Amino acid sequence: MSEENEQPQGDAQVVLLTQYIRDLSFESPNAPSIFRLIEEKKPAINVNVGVRVNQMGAEGYETVMTITVEAKSEDTVAFVVELEYGTLWGIRGVPEQHLPPLLLVECPRLMFPFARRILADAIRDGGFPAVLLEPVDFGALYRAQRGAMPEGTKPN
Repeated sequence: MSEENEQPQGDAQVVLLTQYIRDLSFESPNAPSIFRLIEEKKPAINVNVGVRVNQMGAEGYETVMTITVEAKSEDTVAFVVELEYGTLWGIRGVPEQHLPPLLLVECPRLMFPFARRILADAIRDGGFPAVLLEPVDFGALYRAQRGAMPEGTKPN
């Protein structure tokens, strides 16, 4: 796309239309015995984060963040919580080359505090001390995804 065909930056619009939980799962397979074990040995927390985008019409995009938090004390699983948190964005006037970083970096950055609260509440409601996730560097995640993709493919 040539620079002549790009719309001026002043015409760009990015609107958050809605946000929602697509899927939320909490498991504590070793309850209630795990509560005694975690008093003796603090569980190790493992966090995995992923982001994908689905185009929804000409100017609509869904950004979905998937976060999995697993806590283990020694080799015993304390809990596993999985969240798919979605947002629907209306985007107009943004040059196509700017869409991937917008949808895979900036949109998840705005979504993260909401997803973090949902996860903390689910963990606390499961009987465990709330886990407040550290901020995620979505720029680094995006660069890692791009580096792992074959030439000529678009990130989703």
